[in-house]
Amino acid sequence: MADDQGAGPVGEIDESVPHSARIWNYWIGGKDNYDVDRQAGDAYAAGYPGVFAQAREARKYLMRAVGHLAGEAGVTQFLDVGTGLPTEQNTHEVAQGINPRARIVYVDNDPVVLAHARALLTNTTPEGVTVYIDSDFHRPEEIIAGAAKTLDLSKPVAVMFMGVLGHAESVDQARSIIGALLEEVPAGSYLVHWDGANTNEAHNRVNAEYNKSGAVPYNLRSPEQISKLYEGLEVLEPGIVDISQWRPNPPASPPVDAYGGVARKP
Repeated sequence: MADDQGAGPVGEIDESVPHSARIWNYWIGGKDNYDVDRQAGDAYAAGYPGVFAQAREARKYLMRAVGHLAGEAGVTQFLDVGTGLPTEQNTHEVAQGINPRARIVYVDNDPVVLAHARALLTNTTPEGVTVYIDSDFHRPEEIIAGAAKTLDLSKPVAVMFMGVLGHAESVDQARSIIGALLEEVPAGSYLVHWDGANTNEAHNRVNAEYNKSGAVPYNLRSPEQISKLYEGLEVLEPGIVDISQWRPNPPASPPVDAYGGVARKP
């Protein structure tokens, strides 16, 4: 069953100014972007060409992680926080492709993303549920209240933060956000996460310039700092790794500057 609850009205979209969600959509190979976004994306890539590979490896990682949880781990509920613009093989498509009864709640508060929410919800399975709520990770209580209308929070939930917690001001704030949501789901739930890492000097320079542009800052962090987000959880093999190396099939692509993993709440 598709449901557009929470999609709501959105403001007017300015197509003359580049937008981070549309730039990412361009990098990942999507079609929901404009010339201004492609120009900005190319300018970023001029300083850090690896951004295209990173974006596409992030999507492959999502597919592998969600595929594992929906399949082998038997998870039927997914809470995808900060989902961004839809493209191919979104969380609900991967999960419902394995288990048509899977229930997915997407969370975002970006008007550009919300403008595409209903399109995202049109290809859910008849047996499953896919909804979209307008909120962000700074409001965990609001997220839980909205998610509880669709998900059974007495049963395991995969809580997903895919490339978004770099927007948290500090590692401590990111840990607090994760903890606030995982506290509301039972043992046997999972964290699925990745974020950009500060493992490439060219990337660090370009990202620092991007953060000065007036965009919402994104903080690249060390693999050690990223690993702190998983404290208290049971991290699945192969651990917190370069996402291109997380259970790759076929064999791994070249490394990218993004780290993450999948972990179970004990």
